[in-house]
Amino acid sequence: MLRIHFTSEDLTRVRLASGPDPRWEAILSTHHVNSAGGPPVFAEWRSRVESALSREARAYVRLARSRGCSLDFLAPVAGAGQDERHDTVLSTSTARFRNELGILGRQGEMPRWAAGPPDSARAWRQLATALRAYHDQAIAPYWSALRRDVGTDIAARARILAGAGTAALLASVHPSITWREPVLTIETSAERDLHLEGRGLTLQPAYFCWRAPFSLTGQALAPVLVYPISHRMSSLQPSGTDQHERALAALLGKTRGAALVALTYGASTGELARQLGVSAPSASEHAAVLRKAGLVASQRERNGVWHTLTPLGHAVLDAGTTLREAGERSRVRSQVRPTGAP
Repeated sequence: MLRIHFTSEDLTRVRLASGPDPRWEAILSTHHVNSAGGPPVFAEWRSRVESALSREARAYVRLARSRGCSLDFLAPVAGAGQDERHDTVLSTSTARFRNELGILGRQGEMPRWAAGPPDSARAWRQLATALRAYHDQAIAPYWSALRRDVGTDIAARARILAGAGTAALLASVHPSITWREPVLTIETSAERDLHLEGRGLTLQPAYFCWRAPFSLTGQALAPVLVYPISHRMSSLQPSGTDQHERALAALLGKTRGAALVALTYGASTGELARQLGVSAPSASEHAAVLRKAGLVASQRERNGVWHTLTPLGHAVLDAGTTLREAGERSRVRSQVRPTGAP
């Protein structure tokens, strides 16, 4: 069991991450690359990525192991941006770098450069190259779809927090969690305790997380609980190649198609604006158009408006083949419209 101990101050400092974390997604995704089997939802992504990884990217896969010892300094620092996350890895002390690489080396094969003196400039350069190469090849091409799915989970959690409070939010994260104030218990194979001691807790949904939530228990680390999201039935596709979303764009327009996807689990106007990268008035206008079409229902809650898909909206979102055909017909009609038609 993992037991996370809260103080009254910690309960006021529970935070939802603002989006997916590139470093967590990179680390967790390597577990699926390293696994011969694995969940079917990742199978197509794994097959595509495995065949395309460069030698440098494969070095990162060998360092970020799913079993036994792994390099703890690869773990993200909460709140850091992507460039800062790379910097925190490269600012790891030489002593820590040497110690963790030494432990890892005793458990299995490592890249040749990692087996050499860990304080050498070459080792640091190779580590930076491996980290960035893997991110660029395995994560960045899929970031748009990944961010969309994680964003819908965050929107759903935010609504629980606003409507029912912190205790309901904590209990909602995963079936393996039990909340009995002041302790959050997660069913795991190892017996561990994490005392927050006023530092609070960040809830971080992760696309590539599987099975159960987890948290690193080191007291020097910012407390983060990483948990799996509910995955869409469609597989993870590189940006610009999702046929379903292209069909949505052809049928509804790019932004309104994206809005329909963003509202899978519901969102406030502000949340919809953030996911679409538009202003709140623009997001409200897109939601209004979808509402008039019968695809979205809107309800005022406190000082905002909450938008959800109607049964028709869900049907349109899920009707992959029919929708693609409709999108093609829509494009054909636009091409043969008589000259001068509005």
